[in-house]
Amino acid sequence: MQAQGGKNLAANPAPGFKLRPDHKVKCDLYRGDVIVSLEGTEIARSASAVLVTESDHRPILYMPQSDVHDEFLIESRHVTRCPFKGKARYWNVKIEDHEVDNAVWAYEMPYDEVLELAGLMAFYETKLDIEVIPAN
Repeated sequence: MQAQGGKNLAANPAPGFKLRPDHKVKCDLYRGDVIVSLEGTEIARSASAVLVTESDHRPILYMPQSDVHDEFLIESRHVTRCPFKGKARYWNVKIEDHEVDNAVWAYEMPYDEVLELAGLMAFYETKLDIEVIPAN
């Protein structure tokens, strides 16, 4: 990203795209509703989910943090780093006595190339129930 005169405006560029410029991360609004639950208890519901498709990965639905019932989330110490998206923080999901470790993640300060991920959370479909209801 450059302004007039060639000044670099990128404050937080993804290092991965320099090494693999062919790698793609695409964010599209999902047309429909997404419901995330654990043992029948709804922990998130959104009509504003974002479908993220990325080279070498299966598609993942992210939803606005405001659509997540944060009373079921417990911050985890687990952190990962993606060279294309940035640093991911994780949360456990706890319903009564059942706690599922590192079931939710978010890129709170994503790299410039994927700023659309800011404010969104994703859920492991192997740890939680995710219901996808396409729009009519």
